[in-house]
Amino acid sequence: MSITELTAVELGKKIQAGEISAVEAVQASLDRIDRAEEQIHAYVTIDREGALKRAAQVQEKIEKGILSGPLAGVPVAIKDNLCTKGLKTTCSSKILYNFVPPYSATAVESLERAGAVILGKTNMDEFAMGSTTETSAFGITRNPWNTEHVPGGSSGGSCAAVAAEECFFALGSDTGGSIRQPSAFCGVTGMKPTYGTVSRYGLIAYGSSLDQIGPVAKDVTDCAVILEALASHDVKDSTSVKREDTRFTEALVDDVRGMRIGIPRDYFGEGLDEEVKEAVLGAAKALEAKGAILEEFDLSLVDYAIPAYYVIASAEASSNLARFDGVKYGYRTAENSGLHSMYKKTRSEGFGPEVKRRIMLGSFVLSSGYYDAYYLKALRTKALIKKAFDKAFERYDVILGPAAPTTAPRIGESLQDPLKMYLGDVYTISVNLAGLPGLVLPCGRDRKGLPVGVQLIGDCFQEKKLIRAGYAYEKSRAWEGPAFAGKGGAKE
Repeated sequence: MSITELTAVELGKKIQAGEISAVEAVQASLDRIDRAEEQIHAYVTIDREGALKRAAQVQEKIEKGILSGPLAGVPVAIKDNLCTKGLKTTCSSKILYNFVPPYSATAVESLERAGAVILGKTNMDEFAMGSTTETSAFGITRNPWNTEHVPGGSSGGSCAAVAAEECFFALGSDTGGSIRQPSAFCGVTGMKPTYGTVSRYGLIAYGSSLDQIGPVAKDVTDCAVILEALASHDVKDSTSVKREDTRFTEALVDDVRGMRIGIPRDYFGEGLDEEVKEAVLGAAKALEAKGAILEEFDLSLVDYAIPAYYVIASAEASSNLARFDGVKYGYRTAENSGLHSMYKKTRSEGFGPEVKRRIMLGSFVLSSGYYDAYYLKALRTKALIKKAFDKAFERYDVILGPAAPTTAPRIGESLQDPLKMYLGDVYTISVNLAGLPGLVLPCGRDRKGLPVGVQLIGDCFQEKKLIRAGYAYEKSRAWEGPAFAGKGGAKE
């Protein structure tokens, strides 16, 4: 087994035991990037010199006994909407093509304190607006399982990097499924924590009431360990929650006896691919065989989740993106005839089509005469969706369903029909509207060899139940190996 095939936790143990050095681990990742990146394009920025220098410093601290945690010396990739001090942060947008932050996001600092080594910044849909990582200003990312298909989005670069073993784990952000959907498409494990569990300070905002940072890794154990490192109360983030129950690794128990799992009938109707349905229900049966209690139920308001989400997210995006005007940082148009002309031309040239579409939609629903009709109605719908989940969690420990209605589409298919792309978020966005935690892990492949992901949804602050259920399911199936062949070719 090569170094890059190890999970983050396995690598961390070998580094602590002196079997592998942090420098060797980083070099192995950089070598893997050299082999795979031409085909995958998971990264926007690779910090080779900085990563090797940091690895040497971490190794010295490990040898002195200063760093002894499970992530010390482990290489990580960071989604390019998380600020990294001294390292370019672009949100995969032309308007931030040269932005180098003077500070790091709290989540990034947490990983650095744990001894993780940042390899670089991963590609994403521009400003996290998209479901395929095709709206990036710096080129598309490809799915390591089949490079003719998308990796999902907007954290497609992070998920593709983990799947292709170009890093041992990665950070993503999830506004409407942007960690969970690409995790399903790329056959990796991704987790969106309860809103407020991980500080959003330093995350360049898309939808402030929906955004949440989370881990992408090879298995549930890695996700639990990473989430322990990330979860903390942060005075710099007014939405940060002070929690006492952040020992997530305690839930890594292969025992789901008596766990009640709800399966929403609404999630298995029209529009769901038959192979995806079969794989997801197969995962449910595997948990039932281990002692879990399965029960179908009706989860109301599913049809209203997508319009409510896109109204709220676009409204918040139109406000959050107003700051990018060419004045203080980022792109500025070369030719203009005054201040207002500079604003207009900078934003017209700097933003891509999908970002402009959402800014316009958000400005419209917030405008006089439409605010009550659209935005306030969407907020009321959001509250009703939360009530529907509250009612479900009175009966169930975990809700199980698909992460996406299909496996990864071919490159170019989704952008031809933006509405169809929006509808693909039907199983993930309710989780963000209600502020709930969600976990996605692989549960099979379709006839084309593309991964299928099963999604587990928990009540607020109940990540441990998701980890327990996910870990138990994971133990029931064999690991399928890396998505990207070791000699540089994509798997067929």
